[in-house]
Amino acid sequence: MSTLSLILIIVAAVIVLALVSGWIFMYYVSWRVYQGTLVRTSFDVWGRACSEPENAEQLEMWNRGLSWAESVGIDTKGTAGGVLKEYGNISDIVIENDGFRLYGQYIDLGFDRAVIIIPGRCESLMYSYYFAKPYQEAGFNILVIDIRCHGLSTGKYDYVGIGEDSDMIAWAKILKDRFHNREVWLHGICMGGNTAILASTNAEAVDENGAPLFKGMVLEGPYISFRENFKEHLIVGKHPVWPLLGMVMKQIKKHTGVDVDAAAPIDFIDKLKVPVLILAGRGDLYSVPDKTEILYEKCSAPEKKLVWFDEGSHSHLRIADEEAYDTAIKNWFEQLNINA
Repeated sequence: MSTLSLILIIVAAVIVLALVSGWIFMYYVSWRVYQGTLVRTSFDVWGRACSEPENAEQLEMWNRGLSWAESVGIDTKGTAGGVLKEYGNISDIVIENDGFRLYGQYIDLGFDRAVIIIPGRCESLMYSYYFAKPYQEAGFNILVIDIRCHGLSTGKYDYVGIGEDSDMIAWAKILKDRFHNREVWLHGICMGGNTAILASTNAEAVDENGAPLFKGMVLEGPYISFRENFKEHLIVGKHPVWPLLGMVMKQIKKHTGVDVDAAAPIDFIDKLKVPVLILAGRGDLYSVPDKTEILYEKCSAPEKKLVWFDEGSHSHLRIADEEAYDTAIKNWFEQLNINA
């Protein structure tokens, strides 16, 4: 063997070793990112507590939400501790769906319609208290829920809103059959918006007369796909998009069976047959404005509206301007001739 041949073999071996080592390293990084963002590693993770107490806005949202809850008779300390009881107009509910044990809390405010508030990643039902006030003022009963692997609900892996549409159908039937609500609406925040769109376009989301089970929805900060949203998170966090993004999506499918690309909101929003209000922030770094415009343009809802907020980060639109946020929701219902 010539010296040149030997050198070429060594160089090729080094390149192959480098590529294999690089792939192993990136796979490990993707696993760590996945574990850190989409896996409930202990029951304390994503529990019934403020998810970011070090974030002043998040903590303020949490505290204002608790104040609202206490104003309508909720025992917030008992709820935080996982105490289940029925008292006054408050009912703690447990359902079984798709192999998960799911927890919710129903607040009966004396109306004949209800809204399910679907929180985003990392949040329990107590986080959703903060978004309830405009619905109370618009004439809605409230259902707040612990989504899969959050709060008291079982599960280890975050399903990123996919498959959880069947959970919303189960909750809606409880609201109608047990609590006798004539209408059920959805309010989805970030990933909760993904769930809302999928739930409303699910073929099983119909009542006994074949009419839509959900009357309509409000979406805050919806995204065109979880892949796109997660990409923006990687960019903001200064992580390499390639190959990390594809690897994390594969981790999701491996552990949950969820194919993110097969259930993207952009591919379902043109099938909506109920009114949709989208609340969006011009400074949103994750559900970026140009993608929101694309989502809105493709929306096939019989009545739709897009309201922009100049201030407020992702999922923090209301804390930036509560009056404008609440007014947008109440004006939307007035436009639809839905009054308290």
